[in-house]
Amino acid sequence: MHVLIFGKAGQIARELANVSWPAFWRVTTVGRNECDLMRSGAATNAIASYRPDFVINAAAYTAVDKAESNRSAAFALNADAPREMAVASAAAGISLLHVSTDYVFDGKAETAYRETDPCAPLSVYGASKLAGEIAVREHLPRHLILRTSWVFSPFGGNFVRTMLRLGSERDELGVVGDQVGGPTAAADIALALCRIVTEMASGKGEYGTYHYSGFPFVSWHGFAERIFQQAGKLGLKTPDSVRMITTAQYTTPAPRPGNSMLNCGAIKRDWGIEQPSWETALDRCIEQLSMRSAE
Repeated sequence: MHVLIFGKAGQIARELANVSWPAFWRVTTVGRNECDLMRSGAATNAIASYRPDFVINAAAYTAVDKAESNRSAAFALNADAPREMAVASAAAGISLLHVSTDYVFDGKAETAYRETDPCAPLSVYGASKLAGEIAVREHLPRHLILRTSWVFSPFGGNFVRTMLRLGSERDELGVVGDQVGGPTAAADIALALCRIVTEMASGKGEYGTYHYSGFPFVSWHGFAERIFQQAGKLGLKTPDSVRMITTAQYTTPAPRPGNSMLNCGAIKRDWGIEQPSWETALDRCIEQLSMRSAE
């Protein structure tokens, strides 16, 4: 089997490259140098050239605030490229796994979002990701869309690394406490995708949209507190205080969902995949970053 992964430099794609795939499987990751997804036809040419059995799209325009003023780039990468992948995958008779986001929801629900709940994105980023989902569904029956949230890892731009950097520079931080979600390690997402692909290769065909995020649900403030608690144990510099602030006190160009909680019952029912502990994954992540900083 041959798996083609788009998004070579991204958090999830990097973890996918490190996963223990079945013996004799071939895994190819492509980034901008090999395939510039901003160019029309790039995804089509890559799929035709590599002739994979499965495609995983882990590429995305994830600069949420910049997307507000760069709509064309966000839609090119988050909507047009997945559409092209879906069309090319349909022509080749192969399956596409596409990573999406909690930002397709407006965050106003009182409970965790199910896959069938109405989408109403608040931002350009969310709208572009929803457009990508719709395009994949329209052009390829054999697809699996995996929505996730609050992705973190030892590399790339993410909340954990930002907090550790700010915590080393400042004595006091203010972190939003009225937005709640499930932090999710890129490594756990990669493991889930690998499991799904290998089961598909064995003949399982549960296609559609699924939610997958870390547990338990927590606010950004609670997440930050756990980050600094673990960082302190490892001797890293942490702030003296972490104040809880509101979304209104921390304005950003792109509005964020207040509720990013994802109900992950369907992926457990159909694939036997449990929600991972973000606390366990966070401890591993900070340990890796601590060792890296000590080198």
